[in-house]
This record gives sequence, structure tokens and C-alpha cells, in this order.
Amino acid sequence: MDVRVGDKLVMKKNHPCGCNRFDVLRSGMDFKIKCEKCGHEVMVPRSKAEKNIRKIIHPEDL
Repeated sequence: MDVRVGDKLVMKKNHPCGCNRFDVLRSGMDFKIKCEKCGHEVMVPRSKAEKNIRKIIHPEDL
């Protein structure tokens, strides 16, 4: 799966604040993602995150 820093992820499950869109701050063996609504940053293992991604929005697609 091609996830790069700066991409936006639409996840299957919502964050507790109600938003399901996250910005990618770091990628590698795990992702550091930031909630667009509340700004909370979370480290998620790559295998778990890739199962929960519904859509990847690249910045050049906007």
C-alpha cells in the first residue's frame, strides 16, 4: 500500500471525536497520524492501519 507523508487517510472507524479523516505525519513500520478535527496524534502499527484504511487522498489529487 502506497502511503506517504502528507497524505490524508479516510478510515473505516471514527476517532472518538467523530472524525474519520487523518493526516499522515510519519510512515514506516508504523504510522503517525493526526486527527483533522481535534488534532490528536496517534502511532498505529502499519498492519493494523492498512486494514482500517478506506481511502487514501494524495495531495496532488486535490
